[in-house]
Amino acid sequence: MAAAPELNVGQKLNEGKTKQIFELPDQPGLVLVQSMDQITAGNAVRKDQMEGKAAIANRTTSSVFKLLQESGIKTAFVKQHSDTAFVAARCEMIPIEWVCRRVATGSFLKRNPGVKEGYRFSPLKMEMFFKDDANNDPQWSEEQLLAAKFSLAGLAIGQCEVDVMNRSTVAIFEILEKSWATQSCTLVDMKIEFGVNVTTQEIVLADVIDNDSWRLWPAGDRSQQKDKQVYRDLKEVTPEAMQVVKRNFEWVSERVKLLLERQASGRVVVLMGSTSDLAHCEKIRKACTSYGIPCILRVTSAHKGPDETLRIKAEYEGDSVSTVFVAVAGRSNGLGPVMSGNTAYPVINCPPLTPDWGAQDVWSSLRMPSGLGCSTILSPEAAAQFAAQIFGLTDHLVWSRLRASMLNTWVSLKLADQKLQACSL
Repeated sequence: MAAAPELNVGQKLNEGKTKQIFELPDQPGLVLVQSMDQITAGNAVRKDQMEGKAAIANRTTSSVFKLLQESGIKTAFVKQHSDTAFVAARCEMIPIEWVCRRVATGSFLKRNPGVKEGYRFSPLKMEMFFKDDANNDPQWSEEQLLAAKFSLAGLAIGQCEVDVMNRSTVAIFEILEKSWATQSCTLVDMKIEFGVNVTTQEIVLADVIDNDSWRLWPAGDRSQQKDKQVYRDLKEVTPEAMQVVKRNFEWVSERVKLLLERQASGRVVVLMGSTSDLAHCEKIRKACTSYGIPCILRVTSAHKGPDETLRIKAEYEGDSVSTVFVAVAGRSNGLGPVMSGNTAYPVINCPPLTPDWGAQDVWSSLRMPSGLGCSTILSPEAAAQFAAQIFGLTDHLVWSRLRASMLNTWVSLKLADQKLQACSL
């Protein structure tokens, strides 16, 4: 990448097996996360230098955090600073590794004899491990975590916070799982950590997510694994073996950049019967934009100009771009039924109902002749969400925004309930 601007790097705040954390005196609330060329296994019982690993790991984790942030997941990541370092929000780390598993393998099989390798967890299997190198990071129960009564950056870690981290881990895994599937890779399992942002007192995804953090099996085939397990499995560490490990890490860092690229194009075309419906349509466009979906507004009346309505329809059918039409027509809705009867693309009715005749007008969107399949959604935001769910079937970036939105809605309700309960005590 281009030469990084100079940073006033202060004292070292912490050092782990593969990274160092430095204070940034000129940017309160931020730190520099510097990766190292070291690779370890078994709580550093085995450790080696791997030239170039710092840059590879930094590229990987920066791409992963960009993907998650663009989806709407709250993370500590701010920006990539250099080939080997990124800037992050300063956090007090919660000393728990959250492990999420889709496929049974590795240590899970040792701790659960009788389970066959390859057993698929649906729903995902969640585990947590207390970060304690001296005791080999023992597995903890939720009850142990609550009994520890951690307090970090002024935030007490109680049931609500544990629930938020649990639910967030599942969402993060599912977003990365869906993304890796576009590269024909199975995300087998993953470990992540959370911290409390010292400025906002929010729980955010922190630390790093790189090729040390997961198991990746191309085509679901363990023999093709590309993650750190290859290093763990080495009977003898030789220069040739380390080159194989490095090539795997480089392969992942290149593929992970592709996860940020859209795999399919699509758009929403909103047809309004009159410009008097513009404010209603703008709400649809705004919501579509939040999901990363282009939205085009057009004016046409199926009653007054059916030939023009069908010409506009043909215009968007003719360029092979996946399209969802949204029909916005008050009074008697002719747009939705006419469009649905003349296109194989999805059509959503979103009538702008008025208090006076709304209860009667809505029937023109609900009672359809046979052979028509348009849906009716009254809320403009919900109409955009339904269109996004259609595109999300083939576009992992849209799906990821939907998944993160579900998580954020759940978290906001959880925190609102916690605040209300605190006020009631």
